[in-house]
Amino acid sequence: MSEYDFNNFDDFDSGLATAEPDEIEAPESIESAAVGTEVLVVDTDSAVRDYLTGLIPQGASAVEYLTDAELRLANGSFVVLLGPSCSNPESLDRIEGWAQSYPRSESILVTPELTTQLLHKALRVGVKDVVSAPIDQDQLLDTIERIIEGIPPETPSTSSGGSDPLSGDPDMMGRVISVFSTKGGSGKSVTATNLAVALAKRTDEPVVLVDGHLQFGDVAVMLKLFADSSVADAISQLDVLDREMLRDLMTEHADSGLMVLPAPTEPTFADQVSGEQMAQLIEVLRRTSAYVIIDLPAIFNDVVLNTIESSDDIILVAGLDIPNIKNVKIGLSTLSLLNVPKERLHLLLNRADSKVKLDVSEVERSLGVDTVAHVPSDVVVPISVNRGSPVVLSAPRSSVARAFEQLATRFIDNKAPGAANQQQGRRKFFG
Repeated sequence: MSEYDFNNFDDFDSGLATAEPDEIEAPESIESAAVGTEVLVVDTDSAVRDYLTGLIPQGASAVEYLTDAELRLANGSFVVLLGPSCSNPESLDRIEGWAQSYPRSESILVTPELTTQLLHKALRVGVKDVVSAPIDQDQLLDTIERIIEGIPPETPSTSSGGSDPLSGDPDMMGRVISVFSTKGGSGKSVTATNLAVALAKRTDEPVVLVDGHLQFGDVAVMLKLFADSSVADAISQLDVLDREMLRDLMTEHADSGLMVLPAPTEPTFADQVSGEQMAQLIEVLRRTSAYVIIDLPAIFNDVVLNTIESSDDIILVAGLDIPNIKNVKIGLSTLSLLNVPKERLHLLLNRADSKVKLDVSEVERSLGVDTVAHVPSDVVVPISVNRGSPVVLSAPRSSVARAFEQLATRFIDNKAPGAANQQQGRRKFFG
């Protein structure tokens, strides 16, 4: 990272906008939005503090050191203007812990010279925006307004030092359900889309469907969606991903309210996503959704393994034929070697009424996994796929639709206490 001499305020001031701070009035919306949220300026140079403070017509306070700022942040809600003296690596490393310690405060870094390295570092540690000289006062105030609007309202839990709904507290997280099989063509995508739509219809909370089949995903086709963004776009912005950006990246399924993050349109984009990145994305989605359904490909790779490890439940889809059952059994052995808890695994038997002379109960005993659903064979399934409308919507009275509705009911009825508590008081941000 570049080192600057911030001791000479004249060097910094030379790049600033020529308008005097009091020549621009604060927008009325900022003044109303700022009720309960203050602007705090931090810089070791008194001249810089005075200048930045003067840019805020509705008033701002100032402190010299980050330690002084932290004393203020512990007792309120702030937008912190970090002056040039805060752009060194040591200061940015200290700021990295603010997101968890002070969930109702956000920061903006002001720098005389913006480099790519500094921008990436600042955003990685949680700084919301970086402003470089010359400073446009109107733009700065708009940025402050936008940041204030994204600060969560004060609740009894945050004011008393409790957990914020987005702070990562396990008792406040949504449920992640992966749909997996070791054999292609087993009905994973049909299961994932119908389960996700059924859940979305039954709750006012956000339900998200992620196409984890990054090379050849079919979720968008099965829901007849034309998406502008994909999983790859979300992954590329992980360092700065927030609720507003996440909402913009997703595509809403109008008939159910389900939010969808499709697979990339180009198979080569799959190489840009690592397992660790997928796990990070899942955690972001978990903190903002009641349910996250992930459609996985029929392979074991880094992305699939990290997704399975991040999941609360794994639905194993199996068809009633010998090759399918054999592959599921091999998959179960692999998951056991990876120490995936058996209680997370649930078996879904697809085309369970097929006349293949395989006894369902015998298959269940052989696999040794609890069965959560028996989905019968029905012509409505390929028809629904070709129409781009899930069975639970296009043929709601069919036996297949009832099976998926019962599966959704099972997850809702058995929802973890923490996730159930999360539904009280959490705002639906996808609206």
